[in-house]
Amino acid sequence: MTLANRDNTLRTATFARDGLLPDHIPISVVISAATWDQLRTDLEDVLARHPLFFPGFQKGQRDYDNPTFGPAHRAGEHFTDAWDCTWFDAIDGLEGQVVGHPLDDWDKLPAYQVPDPLVTADRGPVDWDAQRRNVAKAKADGRLTRGGTPHGFLFLRLSYLRGFENLMLDMATAEPRLDTLIEMVNAHNRTLIGQWLDMGVDIINFAEDLGTQAASVMGPRHFARYLAPAYKQLMAPCREAGALVGLHTDGYIMDIADQLLDCGVDILNPQDLCNGIDALATHLKGRVCIDLDVDRQTIVPFGTARDIHGLIEEEVRKLGSPQGGLMMVVGIYPPTPPENVHALLTAFETFRTHWWD
Repeated sequence: MTLANRDNTLRTATFARDGLLPDHIPISVVISAATWDQLRTDLEDVLARHPLFFPGFQKGQRDYDNPTFGPAHRAGEHFTDAWDCTWFDAIDGLEGQVVGHPLDDWDKLPAYQVPDPLVTADRGPVDWDAQRRNVAKAKADGRLTRGGTPHGFLFLRLSYLRGFENLMLDMATAEPRLDTLIEMVNAHNRTLIGQWLDMGVDIINFAEDLGTQAASVMGPRHFARYLAPAYKQLMAPCREAGALVGLHTDGYIMDIADQLLDCGVDILNPQDLCNGIDALATHLKGRVCIDLDVDRQTIVPFGTARDIHGLIEEEVRKLGSPQGGLMMVVGIYPPTPPENVHALLTAFETFRTHWWD
């Protein structure tokens, strides 16, 4: 019998610091709405063959003629969020991009109002009482509990508000009003984190994208100046409360990885191939729990079953250990064919217990 999800995840994330080993690699499979829209019943056939990752899944429960895509995920739609940022989406089921920036001119800052996180989420109403009930129920059932920020909690939020080029120039020219805006955004984040910490969740997750394909968006000097202090301000209370700190970021981040760990990250969710499996093993293995974001750009969508098997085997062998320290997550996006989804899930089933078999 395998360990319950909560115990196994916490032992993995903390390198079995209680002296008790995990017994499998925690793995999450996230299927985009665009993939559901593309593969439909072919995907259902695959998932039904893998109940380990999709327990209780039953075919025929999705209405493909009347799909429901969330805000900023509907093709051709302009959507304005709670921050007054306007999104435009080109593909059903994939998140669009911000095309309207409410602070594209600094003269707009004095009148700008940050949304109240106790009243509204980014894209709709928030019910904190329901969140508390959900967390309490999960605790009573012995399940892992998580809280955190929306994707793009600081750096991306600043780019949504100012526009990417404006933000880069703000950093390059040491624009003093940027510090004011960072504090406005981080005050919002502190309120969010306070809510989750009051519930006593196990893990607080932070999420945004700090890298391009080949380098971090900003160099180490600008990260240290503008983002690191704000990150520490948010992460320190989590650690003081006994919650583990997780951070997701797409893109290459090896040139700022040391700073991320210094900010207080316990679980780092980097992408595999753009950072390099060997580089992750050399520089991060054993220092932080790696929640590896498995390739979604080349091998998984376009490779053979053997390629996919080889990728997962290499990652598990190089980044895992009997003490834990490795989790894995994959997002399935078009044009991944159903046979590659099957190959990926099969490889996960094969190697999830590699270190304990």
